[in-house]
Amino acid sequence: MENTIPAEMAEGLAATDSDSAGIDRREAALVSARLERLPFSKWHAKALAVVATGHVFDAFDAITIAFVLPVLVVQWHMTPGEVGLLISAGYFGQLIGALMMGAAAERYGRIPTFRAALVIIAVFSLGSAFAWGFTIFLILRFIQGIGLGGEVPVAATYLNELSPAKNRGRIIFTLQSGFSFGVLLTSIIAVWVIPAFGWQSMFFIGALPIVLAALLPRLAPESPRWLATNGQLRKAQEIVTGMESHLSSQARAALPPLNVATPPLRKRPSFKHLFTDGLAPRTIGVWILAFCTSVTGYGLIVWMPTLYRTEYHMPVDVALRYGMFSNIAGLAAMVAGILLIDYIGRRMTFMLGFLGSALPMLYLTYAGTSLPAFEVMIYASIGLFFITFLLAGLYVYAPEIYPTRIRATGAGAASASLRVGSIIGPVVVGALLTNVSINSVFLLFGGTAVVGLLAVAVLGLETKGKALDEIAS
Repeated sequence: MENTIPAEMAEGLAATDSDSAGIDRREAALVSARLERLPFSKWHAKALAVVATGHVFDAFDAITIAFVLPVLVVQWHMTPGEVGLLISAGYFGQLIGALMMGAAAERYGRIPTFRAALVIIAVFSLGSAFAWGFTIFLILRFIQGIGLGGEVPVAATYLNELSPAKNRGRIIFTLQSGFSFGVLLTSIIAVWVIPAFGWQSMFFIGALPIVLAALLPRLAPESPRWLATNGQLRKAQEIVTGMESHLSSQARAALPPLNVATPPLRKRPSFKHLFTDGLAPRTIGVWILAFCTSVTGYGLIVWMPTLYRTEYHMPVDVALRYGMFSNIAGLAAMVAGILLIDYIGRRMTFMLGFLGSALPMLYLTYAGTSLPAFEVMIYASIGLFFITFLLAGLYVYAPEIYPTRIRATGAGAASASLRVGSIIGPVVVGALLTNVSINSVFLLFGGTAVVGLLAVAVLGLETKGKALDEIAS
C-alpha cells in the first residue's frame, strides 16, 4: 500500500520556502515536527538495540587495550612512557575519526558513515591480533582508532534525531549504556580468555563488528531529519510514516497537533559555523566538558589495571579482576543516569558526576600508595561511577545543542575534544609516574574533574524536555 502524507502535512505544503540548495525548509520542518510528537515505540526500541550493539562492539575494541597492556608491558618490556604513547596513539586515531566521520555523516548520511566505522573497527582489530611488536601494534591501533572515534558520535547523532524530546535523554543514556556494558563485557571476557588463550584472542573477538556492518542496511533506515534537510523529502516522509504505523490506532489518534516552526535560511554549514549564530559558548563549554571527562574517565578505565600491576604489584589476574569490579560500578552508574538525566536535567547530572569523581580522586592524592590495592580499587570505582554520568551524558548533550545541518559535525567535534583529553592524559600520566609519583596521577584525575565542574556551572546549557528545533533556535 502506498504511504500517505498526513492531512496536517498536506496543509503545510502550500507554504513553501526553499533555501539556496532548493530544499523546502517548511517540509523539512514538518518531518521534524512529526518525529518530535511520536511516543517511544517498538520502532524506536529496534533502532536503539541496533545502534547500542554497535556501541558494545566499539567499547570492546576501545577498552581491550586496558586489559592486554598488563601482559604486553612485561612481554615487550615497555616503559611507562611507551605505555602512554601506545594509549595516546589509539586515541589520536579516534580524534581524527570523530572529526572526519562527523563531517562525512553530514555529507553522506548517518547510516553509511556508521557502517564504514564498523568495518574499520573490525578489520584493524583482526590486524592487531597479528602484531609482532610495539611499532606495528601502535600503527594498527591508530588506524583502528579512526573507526572507533567515528562510531560513537555518529551513532549518538543518529539516535538523537529519531528521539522525541520528552525522553530523549533517557534514550541516549540507554544507548550509552551499551558502551558501559561493552566495557564490563570486555573485562569479563579478558579475565577468562587472556590467561587461557593469550592477548591476541581479544582482537579476534574484536573483529565481530563486521557482522553488524553487513546487516546494518536491513536493520536501520537513514535519519529522516538528515534526509529532509538534504532534499530527500519523499524518503524521509516514508520512514516517518512507517514509524507512525507502529503505533496503535488509539496512540495515533492521541498524537498532539503538529507544531511547525520553519527554520531561518542558512548558508551551507562548515566547521566554522560551530562558532557563529550564538553557538560559540555552547561549543567552548562542551569541548571543556568533554576534555575533562576524558582525562578523568578514560584515565580510570584504561590506566587502573596497569597501575594495580606495576604500582601495587598485583598478579595479572587480580589486576584484571579489579578493573572488572570498577567497570561493574560504571554499568551501575548507567542505570542511575537513565533515571536522573530527564529528571534533574543535564546540568545537575553533570555537576554531580564531576563532583562525585573529584572527591575520591583527591583523597587518593593524599593517601597514595599507603592504601592497599583493594581500597584503591574501591575509591577508583566510586570515581568511575560518577564520571560515567559524563562519559554517557556527553552524547546526550553534544548532539542536542546544535541544529540538524551541523549536528553530526558538532557532536564529532565534541567527541574529538574527548579524544584530545585521551591523547594528552596518558602521556601526562606516563610522565608523572616516571618523574613524580602515583599521588600526582590521582591529583591529575581529581583536579581535572574540578575544572569540568566549573565549566558546567558557567557554560552548561539545560536542554531537558526541549525539542531539538527549539534548542537550536
